[in-house]
Amino acid sequence: MKVKRFFAKSMAQALKQVSEQMGPDAVILSNRRVDDGVEIVTALDYDENMARQSLGEEASEATNGARLAEMQAERHRRLEDELSRSRSRIRDVRENRAERSQGYSEASFADLHQAVNGSFDEPVSSGVSSHTDYSDELARMRAEISSLRDLMSGQHSEPAKTGVSAVQQRLAERLQEFGLSSELAGSLSRRHKGGKLDDGWKQSLKMLVTGLRTPHQEWLDEGGVYALVGPTGSGKTTTIGKLAARYVLKYGADSVALVTTDRYRVAAHEQLFVFGRILNVPVRVVDESNTLDDILDELSDRHLVLIDTAGLTSSDKGYQEQLTELARSHHNVRTHLVVSATSQPRIMKSVWHCYKMANLTGCVITKIDEGLTLGESLGFVMETGLPVAYYTDGQKIPGDLHHAEAVPLVRLAVERLKMLQQQAAAQRVPGTERPREMA
Repeated sequence: MKVKRFFAKSMAQALKQVSEQMGPDAVILSNRRVDDGVEIVTALDYDENMARQSLGEEASEATNGARLAEMQAERHRRLEDELSRSRSRIRDVRENRAERSQGYSEASFADLHQAVNGSFDEPVSSGVSSHTDYSDELARMRAEISSLRDLMSGQHSEPAKTGVSAVQQRLAERLQEFGLSSELAGSLSRRHKGGKLDDGWKQSLKMLVTGLRTPHQEWLDEGGVYALVGPTGSGKTTTIGKLAARYVLKYGADSVALVTTDRYRVAAHEQLFVFGRILNVPVRVVDESNTLDDILDELSDRHLVLIDTAGLTSSDKGYQEQLTELARSHHNVRTHLVVSATSQPRIMKSVWHCYKMANLTGCVITKIDEGLTLGESLGFVMETGLPVAYYTDGQKIPGDLHHAEAVPLVRLAVERLKMLQQQAAAQRVPGTERPREMA
């Protein structure tokens, strides 16, 4: 989104400037009387949803589109004022240094002029080697102006907060668009000490890759006893069906078994028994006559045992009993939380708090084909420290089950964000013959 401010003696002259410089697709965010005329703030490619995201909590004050546009315009004014102050400081430095010393070359003053008005692609050369302090000071101010210009071109941020550079703040907001929480986005952005926004973005993605824990070996190859826990509808039973089907295709049906602890709901076992019949795999039910440990003792000769559980909450009868049974088993039950990528981050954390007493050793992310972005899921596993064993992206058995790896997961999340941005751009309202005023 490109935002620009225009001044003129009359509204007609201001609109003429808008039409000539911004074209017929411009949206008028605000107009007001100022000294000696009027001021108009306009935008190209304006999108209300993106504007609300960029304003954050401040957007809650906007009860309609007109108020939102005015708030966006006010942000632009503040950014321009901050940029003007930074330029003034550079001019002051230039004048003060000129008064103190006559030894600067013409090249030094050319660099100053470039810092105030030019591009920021080439490094500053002081022209006199003895004036490195001057060059460093100028470079810092140039970087500040570059950050402010980046902010104004993106229109996603307020002026930098105390102790946080403009680039860091813009980077934090891009990471929040990616789907990370404000706390995690802020933590990652603050590690970017200097440089361009794109460099900080790449650095943050690398830190995400480093922070995502994934096992090197698949359950199917390693073997053992694995239990899936999570709320109803998260995809536990379907994921177990996919795992069992993949195992049978690779190793056969003789060394795998399925177990369910769900004795709390009517007909809760039907889907698992269907998988068992199709795959020719035994299915055992934990009930009053058969404890979990008794069943696992009987299945000790199986290379892989997969345990399905009831999707209970802390208020449900049997919730405590089920989790205690898993946690206190004398078998090495590796319990994994099943998290849907369609869930809100707050719900993910709530689910984690509900089930962490089962001694969680990892998680499985499901339904990533249905989620708008994947950053929420990646941020969740980063903050909880849960290793990601698998992720699913559809209903095909076993095709839509994937062994998790950090790099492909982050790359997939970036691609999903780009797709969402492209869809938002395609849905924007076409322009008319003259700039459109906000309702």
